[in-house]
Amino acid sequence: MTPPPLPAPPPAPDGPPRGGTAPRRPTALTPPTGPTGLTRPADPTDPADTTGLTDLDAVAGAALGWLSAHRPDFRLGQRALEPDADPNASWKRVGELAQLCTCVRRSTPPGSPLHTAATALVRHAWQEAGDGALFLDVQRLEPNATYPLEVYAAFAASGLRHPPYEELVGLLVRTRSWRTPELLPNRLLGVLNSEHRAGFAPHGPMDGPLRRTWLGALPEPWLFEKTAAYTLTHVVFHLTDWGHRPDAVPDDIAAYLLTWLPPWLDTCVEAEQWDLCGELLAVAASLPRPPAPDATEEAWAALAAAQDGDGAVPEVGRGPRGEDVPHVFVNCYHSTLVTAFAATLTAARRTGHPHGDDRHTLREAPA
Repeated sequence: MTPPPLPAPPPAPDGPPRGGTAPRRPTALTPPTGPTGLTRPADPTDPADTTGLTDLDAVAGAALGWLSAHRPDFRLGQRALEPDADPNASWKRVGELAQLCTCVRRSTPPGSPLHTAATALVRHAWQEAGDGALFLDVQRLEPNATYPLEVYAAFAASGLRHPPYEELVGLLVRTRSWRTPELLPNRLLGVLNSEHRAGFAPHGPMDGPLRRTWLGALPEPWLFEKTAAYTLTHVVFHLTDWGHRPDAVPDDIAAYLLTWLPPWLDTCVEAEQWDLCGELLAVAASLPRPPAPDATEEAWAALAAAQDGDGAVPEVGRGPRGEDVPHVFVNCYHSTLVTAFAATLTAARRTGHPHGDDRHTLREAPA
């Protein structure tokens, strides 16, 4: 099922297309960041004012409730280790659950309901991976594959480790084959970040591949479309370690995104592209100085309105011919994960509470 194409975004002042709505002016900046890179209110004694804004904790809580209820649907399946198995049908779902719930844990205080729910979901994903043993099995079968390490890195970030697997990967990352992969630049950024998160020295700098991505070229903003947009979001996620290192975004890219994220979000809301809307909201929260809350509030309100009563968020609001899209697991799980991630990260940046700096690892946290 192919989602509907995005309508044309507004043109830049010097851009060629006609039509569309006029672009918004660059948005106001939030107060300077603190030493950790997380945004802090101008007056540290006065918490950030969220009056009139979407209740992000409620949005995240509903999303995590739905994900918890559908925990059995996140499974590797019996064919995950077969030679012809498609990783997108097995490892991808479990990896996304681990990655985005690890992000939720990092943005929420230990002991809170959101943190506790995310912890249980990461534990479930780790159990699906055989407490790490299946990473060793799949890497032995596919020594040149990078996706096992990319999935494993999410668990390592939560303190869940499998020493025999890391011993094998420690050998592989030193090979010429590993260091010269035939990967697109955005995928290479993902591998470099995964090496870092798993405790290995990245095999190269990020700046080179970053500048070969669509975003790194600071492209004409009216050429924004869905494929480029998803590449853009993941470039930012890899660059910032999923929003944890916002200061890693270069100044020119941060300024470009600060200017164009609001009209791009308008485009996604108009097209009811809720999964992409959530990812762009997470990107906004990953900038060194995020947009002011009122610049993204319309998108947050629309995303919250698209959330079902049970907490599910559909990837899209309608099919390519305007037809209804069934709100079944496969059409909702990723966008619901993204919503929980974006909501908790945005809330943490607005309040200036860097929970990720003092988080408990899963080996230390109570069950």
